[in-house]
Amino acid sequence: MLLSIDIGNTNISLGVFSDDDLILNCRLATERQKTEDQYAIQFTDIFSLYKIDPKKITGGIISSVVPEITVSVKRALEKLIDGKVITVAPGVKTGLNILIDNPAQLGADLAAGAVGAASQYPLPAFIVDLGTATKICVVDEKKNFRGCLIAPGVAISLKALTDTSSLLQTISLEAPKKVCGTNTADSMQSGVILGTASMIDGLIDRLTEEIGEPKSVIATGGLSYFLPEVCKHKMIHDKDLVLKGLKRIYEKNV
Repeated sequence: MLLSIDIGNTNISLGVFSDDDLILNCRLATERQKTEDQYAIQFTDIFSLYKIDPKKITGGIISSVVPEITVSVKRALEKLIDGKVITVAPGVKTGLNILIDNPAQLGADLAAGAVGAASQYPLPAFIVDLGTATKICVVDEKKNFRGCLIAPGVAISLKALTDTSSLLQTISLEAPKKVCGTNTADSMQSGVILGTASMIDGLIDRLTEEIGEPKSVIATGGLSYFLPEVCKHKMIHDKDLVLKGLKRIYEKNV
């Protein structure tokens, strides 16, 4: 079995693969103050809950955008499993030709998502990653990583709105029933969620003009369960894309 972990600013996604089957997929809150022993205890509890013997896990791979806890998580895993644990970083083989100004600056999560898309879907592809930030990455038909764009995510936009406006309350993140809201909560949902959806649609149109028509548009990330439904562009929903990409990267390096 192989363990894939993606450490994001909000959540840690954890997946266990048995051959090509994802037999465990869960999300934990990213907690920067935790020690390696605390993470080891938390991972042990997760494995116990899903009846997985960590000693049968023969390897692990980590992508992280939170450097301050990467080492703690890696050391925690090394206490639990017998195999090698890889961290996605410059020098790790991905199978992509990274055509950005400084390839070493490419986020590990973006690399993993791009590898996942290139290994499963027709290219060229746009990968719409909906998490703490809203990101759209481009992989062309030759598996070149052409670049990406990064915008504030839905939760960041909502927090900025409520933190700076005394009369605006926190609302649930769900698609509104109509564009023209008739109360404060509906109006905020329309502005934040449909506004983000319109931004994504507009950016896909601009990328298409600049790069060319994609054969695949894939939505992934923590908010991909509902945002694509309110976008005008049709998207493939693959919430496990990054974990699958990490598995491919592991196989290329071990």
